[in-house]
Amino acid sequence: MSSKVYFTDMRAKKGSNLMDKLERLYDSCEFAQIVDSGDLVAIKIHFGERGNTAYIRPPFLKILVEKIKKANAKPFLTDTNTLYAGSRQNAVDHLKTAVENGFAYAVVGAPLIIADGLNGKDYLKVNISGKHFKEVNIGSALYHADSLLTVSHFKGHELTGFGGALKNLGMGSGSRSGKQMMHSDVLPAIDSQKCKVCGRCLEWCPGDAIILSENHAQILDKKCLGCGECIVTCPHGAIEISWKTQPRTIQEKMVEYALGVLKNKNQKTGFINFVINVTPDCDCSSWSDAPIVADVGILASRDPVAVDQASFDLVNQQDVLPQSCLGKKQNITDKFYALHQIDSTAQLAYAESLGLGTRSYKLIKI
Repeated sequence: MSSKVYFTDMRAKKGSNLMDKLERLYDSCEFAQIVDSGDLVAIKIHFGERGNTAYIRPPFLKILVEKIKKANAKPFLTDTNTLYAGSRQNAVDHLKTAVENGFAYAVVGAPLIIADGLNGKDYLKVNISGKHFKEVNIGSALYHADSLLTVSHFKGHELTGFGGALKNLGMGSGSRSGKQMMHSDVLPAIDSQKCKVCGRCLEWCPGDAIILSENHAQILDKKCLGCGECIVTCPHGAIEISWKTQPRTIQEKMVEYALGVLKNKNQKTGFINFVINVTPDCDCSSWSDAPIVADVGILASRDPVAVDQASFDLVNQQDVLPQSCLGKKQNITDKFYALHQIDSTAQLAYAESLGLGTRSYKLIKI
């Protein structure tokens, strides 16, 4: 059976701006049904790294917060701390970055809570039946929330091809230790011919796994956490992914974490994807490269697999923007594979096999 995915494009006019359209998406999906009076409602969001500008604009979150408050519920915005050494590695820096990026209470109308606590150790072990994990480490605030609205910026990702609802749920709900478990099959490799010994990768390595020689940087495999941060940090393209196993492994692990966070949320979840500023890389980068396609719109569903599949399909139906990193290439069947040489549909197939949703959908334009 197909799932319903509601969609609005970027067109706007008097009395029907994007804020109005977002409200209609919320109502069309009947998200009011996932929220009961008195519920603590987690709005899972990515606050954006310092220097990144592609994350979802905070005023959109204000609309969703107000809709939830009308149900006499208690919304809060949340994310977990990062594994890599950026501006969101602990709750103090994370909250500071969120406020600097515009997610202040005065703007969004809800408190911000870092789901895995001060230093990433506030999590619960959730039992699942997965191929890779039998238990996953989920940020406690996300697990204990009564309802969950996942609001995702749909974009490319250097390790999973694309990042949407499933990545926001899975990777974004795991504690720091959980993120390390998800990344453990990824090892980067340095091209000594391209390396300029600039040392920038050292600044972002959370495992102190990189050393500099006179001629090039070197990664110490035994210390490497596999987070991939050095890959996106290197300005010279000298560091590439070296997969110990198939690229689908990290996608499957990520999906198993999504399974864990949804385990106690039966009929209490909703998913919104902003297919806007479709950048090549994740919002965890400290920059935002030019988008690869024009803004598409906003999608909403009760099914995380269907909303990601629809977002994926809509991006691939667009023309490539010539000023993007894809250049003037056209007729690209899979733009995310063209970006990162990763079959990102593996996450969709595995999520469907675990019963998280269906790849079959009916797109309903509002």
